[in-house]
Amino acid sequence: MPAQHCFSRLFAAFFGAALLMMSVDASALSRRDQAAVDAITARMEAAETAYKQALVKMGNADPAGSGEADKALEDMEDVVAACSGQRGCSVPSLLSTYKRLLKLTADIEGSDLLFDELPPGTAGHHITSFAEDVPEAARAAALLDDDGHRFDRMVQYNPAVQEGIRRWLTDMRGALLTSYENYQYMRHLMWPQYERAGLPEALLFGILAKESNGRVHSTSRAGAAGPLQFMYATGKRFGLGDDGTGFDTRYDAYAASEASVSYLNERMRELNGNIELALAAYNGGEGRALRVYQGAGGKGFWDADVYAQFPPETRDYVPMVIAAAWLFLHPDEYGLTLPRVDPKPAQLRLEQPASIYQLTICLGNRGVREGYMRALRNYNPRYQADDRLPAGTILQATTRIAGLYKRQCIRGPRADMARELVASDPGRAIK
Repeated sequence: MPAQHCFSRLFAAFFGAALLMMSVDASALSRRDQAAVDAITARMEAAETAYKQALVKMGNADPAGSGEADKALEDMEDVVAACSGQRGCSVPSLLSTYKRLLKLTADIEGSDLLFDELPPGTAGHHITSFAEDVPEAARAAALLDDDGHRFDRMVQYNPAVQEGIRRWLTDMRGALLTSYENYQYMRHLMWPQYERAGLPEALLFGILAKESNGRVHSTSRAGAAGPLQFMYATGKRFGLGDDGTGFDTRYDAYAASEASVSYLNERMRELNGNIELALAAYNGGEGRALRVYQGAGGKGFWDADVYAQFPPETRDYVPMVIAAAWLFLHPDEYGLTLPRVDPKPAQLRLEQPASIYQLTICLGNRGVREGYMRALRNYNPRYQADDRLPAGTILQATTRIAGLYKRQCIRGPRADMARELVASDPGRAIK
């Protein structure tokens, strides 16, 4: 759409509106006129949002983006025309918005910018290169700093992330709530490492939710294991693996979190602080991410040439992590009621032999959604749920779990029932 045509049409609207406004006392607007002005303003805001979303598609090499951008600009012209004939409507303010967006189009087309490199204040500005002397962790923290609004733009104007939010809030809502509950129990084990490194808590939660739903014993078909899903070789490089007792520390929440921080910082250094590519490396392999980044001349994840070189799993993973991080920061805006958890840590000493299964039964689930088995397993990853642990064993737990254990799991009908249930032998049912 030629700029000359746009402004010739809008100049006529502006001139006519100026004549109309000379006789209008703004304070004397009727309720009907004010309602009409408000409706026009809302139409302009909707057209502006549609235009910015079209820019994202253009940056992602989506052929639909150009047509949608033109339509949004045409909608703005119609809004300005309607404003020019409406008593009390300020055409200059609408023209200012229109001119700013039209100039943005000219800037993008003139400099051949892609989505990763849009000017400040537009979608994609969050991927711009960081200064060389800024620590890697601080780069990610700045990206997800809600006060800086860059994360806002990453989410609000990226359809892939919006789709991720939809999925977390619909068929995956249960998984998100479970992830949040599990994370709250493990927060004191995982968050301090991220906090010391200056990495955002929302990023930790997003990775945890997508990788394992906060289950420390989670494993993948490819061989990744633990709450943050390290492959064996990668985990070993970052200090994870057999600790000499036969226990794989990839399943340890504290150790896995520490390794995750080191891994992300290393990826951020290689990928010029690009958080999406660092996440792509986390899922799709660091070697692949680095080759793609270098081969594409440093372009970002959402560039069509870069995006196409990652497998579907990674193309799904990156926006889903970002979406979970966003919901962690803004649950109320989406009607998301997060579970209340009482995670104050405490130790529990078994007074009698018991398994985690047995404890789960006698503890019950009053005040929690699914009982305490997952919390006990996450706190004590060295033990399987059916391992019979001897008296005197020290288990990591919470003050609430420890209190319930003393009241319900040592003696009494609940304790007896739990012992009987875990001792049951299905084979004895056959006669």
